[in-house]
Amino acid sequence: MRLAFHRCMQDAPLIDPTGPSMDEAILASILARRIRPGSRLGESELAKIFGVSRTLVREAMMRLEARHIVEVRPRRGWFVVEPSVAEARLVFGARRALEGGAIRLLPPLAPDHRARLHAHLADERSAIAAGDHPRLVCLMGDFHIRLMEILGNPVLAEIMRDLTARTILIAMLYQSDDHAEESHRGHCRIVAALERGDRHAAAEEATRHLDEVEAGLDFDMGADALADLRRSLLPPNASALPAFPPARTRRSSAC
Repeated sequence: MRLAFHRCMQDAPLIDPTGPSMDEAILASILARRIRPGSRLGESELAKIFGVSRTLVREAMMRLEARHIVEVRPRRGWFVVEPSVAEARLVFGARRALEGGAIRLLPPLAPDHRARLHAHLADERSAIAAGDHPRLVCLMGDFHIRLMEILGNPVLAEIMRDLTARTILIAMLYQSDDHAEESHRGHCRIVAALERGDRHAAAEEATRHLDEVEAGLDFDMGADALADLRRSLLPPNASALPAFPPARTRRSSAC
């Protein structure tokens, strides 16, 4: 398997030992939607990529498992989780509770906080204009993490990072439309409310934003687990196999 943060398979380690840890590198790739739900994370491959022992790989996987990002399947190895519909609803409920409460605790925006948020929104607009979807997705998730960082609570920032990763996995499975500009406008409304000093309105905007994202989920998209295999078995010039539902196209959108 070739992971997105890995350009080619070589014997020498490709990861800078002074850079992010293995689990953080994997999490960052999930946040950028370069690793998809259900992807297998082979211990041998990761050991070669990172230039470490399989024991260290296993320890990193166990840390990600504790954060509900990966899971181990008996006799098959480690896989990125594929959130169920029930889990998706729980994750959005957790995000509403966390963000709504945390934003109400935010201090008045300092000049450097304003500058960072406006620079971030400008980056979002630039990615939208350029059609740079991978960068846009990463920016959309980072916005919510930045709000927690302004609060100055690293514990909340870490929880938000994990929930954002789980939300992105959910989006890759169940989102069908691209709502990038709508999500960007939601972020703009949150920042505008914070600049007015109205933390209550900012929290309500954050909740509204999450409601809109969850409302855009199509939980029927994960119903036909054999859709890709069905397409591969189509006879020449056939548009569908009889007696089976048609496969649906999945287009990920930003959260």
